[in-house]
Amino acid sequence: MSFESVNVTYRKYDGSLHWHHPALLLGEDEHGVWTGCVAGTLGRKGSAPPITWEHPFVILFPRDAWWTALFNAEPNRTEIYCDITTVPEWRDGEVTMVDLDLDVIRERGGRTFLDDEDEFAEHQVRYAYPPDVIAGARAAADHLMEAVAGGAAPFASPPHWLSHVV
Repeated sequence: MSFESVNVTYRKYDGSLHWHHPALLLGEDEHGVWTGCVAGTLGRKGSAPPITWEHPFVILFPRDAWWTALFNAEPNRTEIYCDITTVPEWRDGEVTMVDLDLDVIRERGGRTFLDDEDEFAEHQVRYAYPPDVIAGARAAADHLMEAVAGGAAPFASPPHWLSHVV
């Protein structure tokens, strides 16, 4: 099966480039739009040299939520990695969003935790996050902690979309 290629671009609140990479546009379902990356995909953080991802993964971009969710194929020890972001926006073959620092992570053993709270606090000052952005990010993190740890859809099991990139 052939898939269209799209660009995935995360930025920081000041507009600076954060993580960015190509991905395959896999499809849509009730949870949002799914993209995927095969093993060997190159990604970059800002203008740093590219890195090669050893394992395939898929990313869910919900239509109206303040987060994205990356689902890693085994043997990656991180099963699910959710970035708290602004609502993803699609245009001209690219999906963009602002990374708001907080991350909800579930390891293969089931341990789920909130990461980068220190970075979120620091960036509230550095980038002057407005109160509605802070509240939106916190609400998204609270929702995801419960949903991911509790195995609510789409976090209950590996998504079938992974089969397109493994």
